[in-house]
Amino acid sequence: MLTDFPPLTIIGFGAFGQLAARYLAPQARVCVLDPCPKARALARAAGHAVLAGPEAVPPGIVLLAVPVPALAACLTGLAPHLGADHLVIDVCSVKEEPARLMRTHLPEAVEVLATHPMFGPQSAREGLAGRQIVLCPVRGTRWRRVAAVLKRRFGLHVVVTTPEDHDRQAAMTQGLTHLLARAFAALGEPPRIRTRSFSLMAEALAMVADDAPEVFAAVTQGNRHVQPLCRALSASLSELGGNAAPAARGARPDAAKPPGQPIR
Repeated sequence: MLTDFPPLTIIGFGAFGQLAARYLAPQARVCVLDPCPKARALARAAGHAVLAGPEAVPPGIVLLAVPVPALAACLTGLAPHLGADHLVIDVCSVKEEPARLMRTHLPEAVEVLATHPMFGPQSAREGLAGRQIVLCPVRGTRWRRVAAVLKRRFGLHVVVTTPEDHDRQAAMTQGLTHLLARAFAALGEPPRIRTRSFSLMAEALAMVADDAPEVFAAVTQGNRHVQPLCRALSASLSELGGNAAPAARGARPDAAKPPGQPIR
């Protein structure tokens, strides 16, 4: 075990919590807090310490691997037991609302980092090197050390930006992708006659087809930038099909601004 990585408490031992534990356990002591008996059994079987409650969270990093709808209640329960020796990190698929909730519910002394790993158990199956992770610093400076570890030890491509910029860009790269996957599935079985470009597109959309319902809801309904983008896409499709109203011509979405800068 390497000693330069602080103790890690994972709140929520679902698919992503287990993925995080698998990669981080060789680097740090991992503790798990999850009310689900099955999750607790899995954590014990993997050799992780299982905590009885939030009062047992040790100093170090607290990783919140819970869905956005459960985040407020999770923070409310944790807040009385956290202080200046904690760095709280979330991994939700949207960033504006989680950042607001952590800023609101956690004590001022607690450092806060909003993150979005742009990968999951399926896409990280062959390793983390080259995968992208977005960091949105909310409070404190220890996030810089985390960024350095993620880049140098795991080979991740680290992008630092604001929660608003993340959600604006993710509306296209993630929210729209999930909606297109559902829309294409609703059209029925893909045709046998296809181009290579269609096959590649279908393969890409299939990567998100089995995502959990809470992930789909978060990236399509929990991101305020998705609906304007959908309206712009609909207008553009109508225009390309010759059915656009004159007022819609030339309309462009307030879409992705220049991406955040990677850590050098």
